[in-house]
Amino acid sequence: MTVLRTARLELVPITLSLVEAVMADHCADVEAIAGARFPGRWPGRALIERAFSASVERIRANPSLRLWGDRLMIVTHPTGERFIVGSVVFHGAPDDDGVVEIAYGVEPSSQGQGYGAEATCAMVEWALDQPGVRAVTASTFPWHTSSVKIIRRAGMEHCGWREHDLLGDLEVFERRRPDPPLFVGASTRLAVTRAANHRAG
Repeated sequence: MTVLRTARLELVPITLSLVEAVMADHCADVEAIAGARFPGRWPGRALIERAFSASVERIRANPSLRLWGDRLMIVTHPTGERFIVGSVVFHGAPDDDGVVEIAYGVEPSSQGQGYGAEATCAMVEWALDQPGVRAVTASTFPWHTSSVKIIRRAGMEHCGWREHDLLGDLEVFERRRPDPPLFVGASTRLAVTRAANHRAG
């Protein structure tokens, strides 16, 4: 996967070696692999397994499936220092229906600066441009207003509900890839050509 760039962020692919370094609590190795520092709380095993919806063993068994599209959010400060401020993940490659689920997280000291929205919008666009992807979904609690705003900013609309084992119902959102244009017949092409010629004249 390539590095993606937004106005303020580099979205750097998450690799198996990076995940393993996090799980081994090797901060220096993670920062060397990412080329950036962690500015706040160090992620632990529980956070990693929750973020990827998979154990490290399942990630190792099929990293291309489990880490599909996943990226770190990296900010470069005016001093030139690079910091990891969060991540965007897809909970795996597209399913048999071409659907992927996106989620994001921003470390506490970097929240409230719009990084989550910036990264999520970019990654939804990226995902919908990938072969085989027909839709991107996201789920959040309806009371989590900041998360709902980010999801809606990415062009996603409410499509249903999903039950959470402990915390109640999750609201589910979806954005589908636009349908391809209908076949343009000869008569339609002729009408478009005439209209263009008329405007030019």
